Amino acid sequence: MQQIKNKLLNHPYITAFTCGLLAVGSLPPFYFFPLLFFTFPVLLWLVHNAKSGKQSFKIGYAFGFAFFAFGFSWIGNALLIEAATFGWLYPIAFLASGFFFGLFIALPTWLSFYFKNIISQYLAFCSLWVLSEWIRSFILTGFPWNLLGSVLAFHDFLIQFASIGGTYILSLLVLLSVSAPIFGINLPNKKNIFISIFTPLAILSFLSFYGFLRLDNASNEISETKIRLVQPAIPQSMKWNQAVLEDNFTDHIKLSQKKGMEDIDFIIWGETASPFPLDIDNYHLQNARYAIPKKGYLITGLVRYEFINDKQYNTYNSLMIIDSQGRIVGQYDKSHLVPFGEYIPLRSWLPDWIRPVANVIGTFKSGKGPQKIDIPRQPSLGALICYETIFPHQIIDRNNRPQWIVNLTNDGWYGDSAGPYQHLVAARLRAVEEGITIARAANTGISALISPYGKILGQIPLNQKGNLDINLPKNSEFSTFYTQNGNFLILLIVSLLISIAFLYLIVNKNTKFKHL
Repeated sequence: MQQIKNKLLNHPYITAFTCGLLAVGSLPPFYFFPLLFFTFPVLLWLVHNAKSGKQSFKIGYAFGFAFFAFGFSWIGNALLIEAATFGWLYPIAFLASGFFFGLFIALPTWLSFYFKNIISQYLAFCSLWVLSEWIRSFILTGFPWNLLGSVLAFHDFLIQFASIGGTYILSLLVLLSVSAPIFGINLPNKKNIFISIFTPLAILSFLSFYGFLRLDNASNEISETKIRLVQPAIPQSMKWNQAVLEDNFTDHIKLSQKKGMEDIDFIIWGETASPFPLDIDNYHLQNARYAIPKKGYLITGLVRYEFINDKQYNTYNSLMIIDSQGRIVGQYDKSHLVPFGEYIPLRSWLPDWIRPVANVIGTFKSGKGPQKIDIPRQPSLGALICYETIFPHQIIDRNNRPQWIVNLTNDGWYGDSAGPYQHLVAARLRAVEEGITIARAANTGISALISPYGKILGQIPLNQKGNLDINLPKNSEFSTFYTQNGNFLILLIVSLLISIAFLYLIVNKNTKFKHL
């Protein structure tokens, strides 16, 4: 055993990089959760035995680089849609993910080094990691994708505690579980081995028991509101091809008109499903009416144009709700835009060599944020477009809460990769956190109806063309502890654990104060 430890310590960066790569296997859709019981204790053990804070930073950076570069590798698939033009950027996107997001692990490991007592270090490491995830949710517009708590989404029971403290509290409990074997690795006596085994068993048992009780009390009643999710599975390379725009539009209409249409209250298309601006294009608006039930509505994504004058206009990635008479009864403009996808930060400051790339990136304007849309004779709804679902505690107007949420997306950019599955998990976690039903319609991806408990009530698989008719749950929304308190609880717990780590460090007689 000691020989293995020595070999790992002789190559700390390679070991950390390997652990980061292996940890990716725990994420959706793979869910090889046991991998974390090896990768995280080894990472923490390397930090504990680091010779300096600088080396600890490098160890965390090696782990983080691999974890995010490979965990986000599906992002580069979007560049392969037009490989001849943008394919050369694929390795740059891969490396950039590791270089930038790796810092969000390097910083917690660096700070953890100074808590030299193993118990203090364990508590500090887990707490600082979660604090780093929270910071990642808003810094530079934020990208809280693959929060560690998402590894529990392989079972509905295990994610129910997100209704108390959000996905961040799931991340903390995962970290406390999978990092506990550090005690057995550091000093393998009976007491430490017991702690290494008992801690994860206790935490996972608690999550399972809480989830079981919560779901056991959940109502399975359905409401009278019936929706039809439409997924045309149009390849991204064909979505904006001028030669087939009319065919794509017609495909949506035909899928909407299938048997049972007269009983549907909402036909829901995906993000930018209409290639035509239906608010100003009356011809295609009248054609779209064929996809609308007589007493129902069409909800579709499209690009909306706001004209300033004859030559200037703003563009919005929008959702519109249209009744059977062709009247627009509600709309929402995406407020959280994708950097380098829907807009270029500091575009005017870019070097000349990258200007050709910047010129083909969208120049969308952002909307006003989450809002409630009231619909005659139907439950009010909120709207989210694409990756707006990945932001905890940012998906609902809390002063005017809707009864359900429509999420339009298009995961066709990422092909048959982990990305669409991880995107779906993010929506499930938001549903649990906020206690609200989410209807998710994708041009291609995974369209689904998600209960307020994060359960998939029905779905259309990735890359499959079709529609799904399903009723909303009768109890489609309810307030949760997380709804009322947001991230206050998890930030309080993290602060307390860091304080305990400090106190334990100070009072422990074996503390090496020279490292403080």
